[in-house]
Amino acid sequence: MQVSIKWLKDYVDIDETAEQIADRLTMAGVPVEHIVRADEGLEKVITGRIEKITPHPDSDHLLVCQLNIGREELLQIVTGAANVREGHVVPVALVGSVLPGGKKISKGKLRGISSNGMMCSAGELAMDIEGLPDEQVNGIYILPDDTPVGIPAAQALGLDDVVLEFELTANRADCFSVVGIAREIAALTGKELRFPTIEVKETAPENAAELVHIGIAAEELCRRFSARVLRDVKIAPAPAWMADRLRGAGIRSINNVVDVTNFVMLELGQPLHAYDYDAVAGHSLTARRAHAGENLHTLDDSSRTAVGDELVIADSEKPAGLAGIMGGLESEITEGTRSVILEAASFHGPTIRRTARRIGLHSESSGRFERGVDETETVRAVTRAAQLLVEMGACTAAKGVIDVYPTHRVPTVIEFSARDVRERIGANIPGDWMVSALRSLGFLVEEKELEVYRTVVPSWRGDVTMMEDISEEVARLYGYDNIAARLPKGAVQQGRMSERQDFIELMRGTLAALGMTEELSFSFTSEKTLDKLGVPADSELRQAIPIMNPLTDEYPLIRTTLLTSVLENASRNVARKNMDLRLFDIAPVFFPKALPITELADEKLMVAGLITGRRNPIAWDTDNAMVDFYDLKGIVERFLTAIGVSKYTVERGEHFAMHPGKTALFKKGRDVIAILGEIHPSVAANFDIPQSVCVFEMEVDTLLRYRKKRSAIAALPKYPASTRDLAVLVDAGLTTAEIERVIAKKGGKFFRGATLFDVYTGKQVESGKKSMAFHLHFQSDDKTLTDEEVDAAFADILAAAQSQLHAQLRA
Repeated sequence: MQVSIKWLKDYVDIDETAEQIADRLTMAGVPVEHIVRADEGLEKVITGRIEKITPHPDSDHLLVCQLNIGREELLQIVTGAANVREGHVVPVALVGSVLPGGKKISKGKLRGISSNGMMCSAGELAMDIEGLPDEQVNGIYILPDDTPVGIPAAQALGLDDVVLEFELTANRADCFSVVGIAREIAALTGKELRFPTIEVKETAPENAAELVHIGIAAEELCRRFSARVLRDVKIAPAPAWMADRLRGAGIRSINNVVDVTNFVMLELGQPLHAYDYDAVAGHSLTARRAHAGENLHTLDDSSRTAVGDELVIADSEKPAGLAGIMGGLESEITEGTRSVILEAASFHGPTIRRTARRIGLHSESSGRFERGVDETETVRAVTRAAQLLVEMGACTAAKGVIDVYPTHRVPTVIEFSARDVRERIGANIPGDWMVSALRSLGFLVEEKELEVYRTVVPSWRGDVTMMEDISEEVARLYGYDNIAARLPKGAVQQGRMSERQDFIELMRGTLAALGMTEELSFSFTSEKTLDKLGVPADSELRQAIPIMNPLTDEYPLIRTTLLTSVLENASRNVARKNMDLRLFDIAPVFFPKALPITELADEKLMVAGLITGRRNPIAWDTDNAMVDFYDLKGIVERFLTAIGVSKYTVERGEHFAMHPGKTALFKKGRDVIAILGEIHPSVAANFDIPQSVCVFEMEVDTLLRYRKKRSAIAALPKYPASTRDLAVLVDAGLTTAEIERVIAKKGGKFFRGATLFDVYTGKQVESGKKSMAFHLHFQSDDKTLTDEEVDAAFADILAAAQSQLHAQLRA
């Protein structure tokens, strides 16, 4: 946003320098990024009239000119320009000038004739040459004949101005207008704000409502739609004063109708669009959603295919414009336009932003709609535009305004006390001063009781919704530099991480020590990604929260599992030929209590990991063996040991994304503390990973609940251990965990553990059976165990296995 000081002075008196105004605005939260002086480099350039021209005696193309620059003596300048004539008023750069392009003017001689300055072209003055005649572009710039002699050329050219360039935050949509900036200046300086008087003489015989139909078919995307009709339109250049104002705002003058719509947009902050009335089919305009596949032909002569979520302004046959972004080519204003429909509306900002981003087309209008416009201004805007054109003699206005406004805006009302504001700001500001400051910004304030106020927020301040916002308004007008700096009071406490944070850091360090690399990922996903993972339609993982304003249309949901993140990262790495991966992620997933969400979702912190590729780095002494399920199982077991989780069981499990028979559940009682397995080949193929992939996923809070907070230190055993081997035939479907539970339960007080060392199925084992062999460990802290004691415990274990598991002892 940029605006000239001259334009601001139309609405508020400014006695201070541009630098002082810029500093005031910046300190009040309306930051001025740059101050641009339009007359920079023109300090010694004045106007002069050519009184006499004679040919150069020693040249056939040079001319010797005598110029009146408002002094007693004429100034002699030699020029090679062919477009100068006696009586022309031209810009004259005096000796010592340094022009905008850096050219320094000095006294000199051209073929023996003295030249004491230079007559300037438009390019040498850094003027906008768009639309200038060729002789003015390539030759000397000729000023109007009635231009006074000896005045600064910047004044004659309308360049005696200063432009403020703002770097506004998105919440201050009200400051994306000249009136909005002027309102801020008036409030900061105590000056009176002068609003333009907006009224138009409606001299055309027709009623606007009889000439055009206006409608809204998508009320959720268009809150208000207003229009006026102009007749007997005469397309011509805009007045010089308007072209100057637009140039100061960085907009090129085109013609009176287009310039007026741009002028009003900048003045009031309400974008407008002008349609050629005769080019609008059916003389009807409707704000509706685009139809998928519909052609959108915009003013830049580009054709785009609608996807179906765009908002368009359509006539009775086709889209006449891409709402809030750019009008349609077929209904643009041309030299032949004789009737015009002026339109102003309030469109849904997020929709405009998404469409503009997707098609790569941003405009002054779209930027304002994205931040939010004041929907109460639409009628004033079209009336202001009609007023300006009527006053120029460019048209007549039809009677009335067409205004479609289905749901009227409800004003925001905030109650606050001066005491609360003082405490929040930390300054002793009187309540009366607060009221005066807020009223200067357009707030309606009434006192309910002593220093307790009720304020109605003006329609253009959509960013003010609570008492804290009122406090900010008071503070910035009072002046942040007027608020004394104070150290906060309170007991000083040593900062430390919580138990949960320490645990997370322990997990992170442990996985890194196990050779894994932490990844960072966004918390977003999509239905397509969940499909690739093979998530069932009825799974709670499908109940993902939709994002109202996604960063990209590819990821419109909040993730419910970390497996999508690690697999997508693996896919990106594999696509870049990084085939050997060991990744982990510790991050949250989110589950809504219900959809659509009405309260905060449940957030679960998960830890997930993935391994794929070679088991060992490429070297002369290593093979090309690939990691498998047991590599990951070993990592998970060492991880659980390191974080203090023990005495768990490992069981065969099932998971929709994992290979049947290569999926395991780590359990404590009935709680699953980890699930791991090899990704099903079809799922790996969905993610374009052509090799075996193994993953795990755990919930952090479950691990935290079962970890040992303190580790016990035991002395080394004094007495030797005893071992026995138990080899039994059992049903093929029996799991190791089931057998180990029976062994541990019947092992007695000297039993220390069982280790599976052999599993066999083959010719010597009957069908439906398998042989499993265990090392049984026995030890006492007080004595050396006798064979009788160990044999008795072994016999109890065998008997339990035979009775409970129908096991048969192998010879």
